[in-house]
Amino acid sequence: MFGRIRAWHRRHWRDRSRVEKVEVQSRLIWRCSTWFLFLSWDVPFILEGLRNDPLPLALGTATVVTGAVQAFQGNKVHRMAVDHYLGRVEAPRRALLVAGALCALSLALLAGLRAAHGITDPTLLLVVMYIMMPLGMTYCLLVQPRTFLWRFALLGIPAVAVFAPVGVPGAQLIGLAIGVALSGTYALMVSRCGAWTLSVLWESDRARETEGRLAVAEERLRFGRDMHDVLGRNLAVIALKAELAVQLAQRGRPEAVAQMVEVQRIAQESQKEVREVVRGYREADLGVEIEGARGVLEAAGIGCAYSGPSDALTVEVQSALGWVVREATTNVLRHGDARSVAIRLAVDGRTARLVVENDGVPERPNTAPGSGLAGLRERLSALGGTLEAGPAGEGLFRLTAEVPR
Repeated sequence: MFGRIRAWHRRHWRDRSRVEKVEVQSRLIWRCSTWFLFLSWDVPFILEGLRNDPLPLALGTATVVTGAVQAFQGNKVHRMAVDHYLGRVEAPRRALLVAGALCALSLALLAGLRAAHGITDPTLLLVVMYIMMPLGMTYCLLVQPRTFLWRFALLGIPAVAVFAPVGVPGAQLIGLAIGVALSGTYALMVSRCGAWTLSVLWESDRARETEGRLAVAEERLRFGRDMHDVLGRNLAVIALKAELAVQLAQRGRPEAVAQMVEVQRIAQESQKEVREVVRGYREADLGVEIEGARGVLEAAGIGCAYSGPSDALTVEVQSALGWVVREATTNVLRHGDARSVAIRLAVDGRTARLVVENDGVPERPNTAPGSGLAGLRERLSALGGTLEAGPAGEGLFRLTAEVPR
């Protein structure tokens, strides 16, 4: 257990995303719970009844050692069962059989200890419940909850059959059967509920990442559709008129010149329309971009707050800062694990300053420059502006753009 904790430390805990942190914490709680039950339900009650007689001492020692092996092997197979529940690996059926064999061995040793009068009946129930827990915490992740509950409850029958021949009273045997069923319910609540929470968190994280990619893809499709609408018709007309001009020229007709002039005019108009489409794509309205960012972020479960003036900026400055908001929003959706985003605009006599700040950033974020930020710097530098991006405290990332008014 402690070796795995050191491995987690080497993987930089503070660099993990929020979902990864929740998973690591959940796995650690599961592991500690198994060892806690072993040290509180198994060891004290077995050691309490031991005497110096060789047989009870040997059986008690073997029961404690087998219980420790159960805890170690149970944690190992439980880790694989959680990965299977999250859709990462195949079901650990062979390891589950080993867990079942260890459970049966522990029950047999405990029955022998009871026959040798090495344990009292009032403490027998808690030891049996611990023995069933490692198997239950794993098995509940591999089958449906209803199936697990009735199957695990049936395990009370062999448990009763093991302890009945060693002189356990009938009322105590009924208590053991009920204890086995209750331990299955407890295992289901502790193990499967936590794994279900992890699956929901991972699904939400994947959905948010997909939403960011879809936002980028939708913008690209819109631009491609506009370009097709502009160029498709004009290129078809140019092709037809060029073909007509070739046929007229082959016949020596003077109308060929007029057709080529028309081709030239249509090509020039196409260039103008393409520039208008690109200009409309490149010029983003700041107010529209802020409202769009707020809607997309809130749909992804991220709070967005804006403060600043609503006008007093030229079209060029609004376009440049609108692109900053668009790129920052895309980066938050695709790369961050944010819970809140703050957008602040300050305008003085000479400069407009836009700050986009979000939380949920690892302590050691990837600071390699991307093409999006490089394009923003080029766009702002054309207006005499600057762009700064980087960590702004623990878990915060800040994007600051300044443009002369």
